Order: sequence, then C-alpha cells, then structure tokens
Amino acid sequence: MNGLVDDRALLSRTSTAERVAGILRGRIADGYFPPGERLSEEAIGAALKVSRNTLREAFRLLTHERLLVHELNRGVFVRVLTVEDVEDIYRTRQLVECAVVRGLGKPPYRLDGLRGAVDDGRRAAAEEDWAGVGTANIRFHGELVALAGSKRTDELMLSVFAELRLAFHLVDDPHRLHEPYLARNAELLETLESGGRAAAEKLLAGYLDDSRKRVVAAYAKRLGGDDGDAGM
Repeated sequence: MNGLVDDRALLSRTSTAERVAGILRGRIADGYFPPGERLSEEAIGAALKVSRNTLREAFRLLTHERLLVHELNRGVFVRVLTVEDVEDIYRTRQLVECAVVRGLGKPPYRLDGLRGAVDDGRRAAAEEDWAGVGTANIRFHGELVALAGSKRTDELMLSVFAELRLAFHLVDDPHRLHEPYLARNAELLETLESGGRAAAEKLLAGYLDDSRKRVVAAYAKRLGGDDGDAGM
C-alpha cells in the first residue's frame, strides 16, 4: 500500500481536472468555443487559474468524450463532427430515450423538469432566441432521460447531448431547425401527463427519426456534402 502514497497528488489534480472539464464542456455546448476552434492552453489556464497539467488532463477527458481532438504539432481543437457522427448520435438517442420511456412504470410521472423545459423553449421562441430554443430542447431530452433515475444514463447522455450541440452550431438556420420541436415537446409532455407511456414512446420514436433527417440534411448542406475531412 505504500506505493499509493505517491498517488495522493493525483486526487486533487484529477478532481480539479474534472471540474475544469465540466466548465469547458458547458462552454463548448453553449458555442463559446465553436467547432474547429483551437483551444489555447495559455489563455484558458490563465483565465481559470489552473496548471498546465490540470488543463491537459481536462483536455484528455473531453477528447475521450469526443468533444475535442488533439492534432500532433498543432494543438487541441473543438471537434467538427462528420455526418456519420450525427447519424450515430441519433441512433444512440433512439436506443436510450425510447428505452427510458418504455421502462417508466405506472403513472403519474415526475414531469416538472419537462414542463420547465417546454416553458423555457416557448419563452426563447417569443424572444426569437433560436439558439435558446435549441438549448431548451436539449434540456427537455435531458429531463426525459433523467426519468430513468440512473446516474450512469444521465452521464452517458450528457456527453451525447454535448456532441449534438456541436452539430447544431454549424447549422445555418437554427430557427427552421428548432421551431417544429416546440409543439412536439409539448405534445410528448401532454401524452406523458395522461399516462400514455406506449403512445409517448411511439411519438418519441417518430420525433427522433424526423429530427435525425432534418439535422443530417442541414448539417450535410453546411459541410457541402463532403464530410470526409470534417473532423479536425
């Protein structure tokens, strides 16, 4: 056990690195660091007052989550997804989100988080804040996943939703992309409020399939149909 004494320093560093990764994950999801941007160790380290080793560990964690990519002799960049990445994100969403609804059990369900996300989306739309509508939409689906009561599932989908935001940031017309899901989120919420679990799962499956087609089409258009070199 004496060898573990030497690892004490890793405890505080890893904890700090995870917190730094959480900050950067949120900033990436919000578009503060857009896809393709190089992340400066010097600037970020100075802003957050963390060591280079801690920051590099945070970068490593986010690279593992597929949000960043390291290029030899060039640095660390926010990842640019390929069309295939977007397709895979939606396959994962379909598997997880539909399974969550299918396994809900007997109503009533705890839907306050979903109601709050629907209200946030409506407020953002009224202000013509379409990026905000997208944020509310992702929150809605995060709250939906949270109905499973599984921290592992929450953590898995946190990374998946952050990746999805990378695709959203490159779509030219967020209004056209996000607006239809205001009504669909409300419809899904109403179905769950009435206890219609099977109907909600059917709605969700169609919803995610339509969303996949819309996002992939918009994303492929932005990439010019050539996704072979899209990832940084």
